[in-house]
Amino acid sequence: MVITIFRSRLDAKNEAEYRVAAERMREIAMGMPGLVSFKAFAADDGERLSMIVFDSVEAQKAWREHPEHREAQRRGWESFYSEFSLVVCENPRLISKGSPPWAQPARRLE
Repeated sequence: MVITIFRSRLDAKNEAEYRVAAERMREIAMGMPGLVSFKAFAADDGERLSMIVFDSVEAQKAWREHPEHREAQRRGWESFYSEFSLVVCENPRLISKGSPPWAQPARRLE
């Protein structure tokens, strides 16, 4: 299992363009083999967090290297985000009460 945690703050002047790109990235991710879950959260102070879980390093790498995702990464670096950080955890140790959130299969967007 590989968990990617992406924290960011949007650059407000590019928010509309970002939203279109983010929806497309979610659509692509939801169709990637090995995706377990894709969840996004936003805090009141504007910080955003996405947690993407894949069942293997190979599946996560395929997502990371997807051509449209690579272009979105470039655009994020150049204009979408005022700040961001990325953490990738391979083979994480799980301590849980009940089922962890990623134990549920990812749902396709309608």
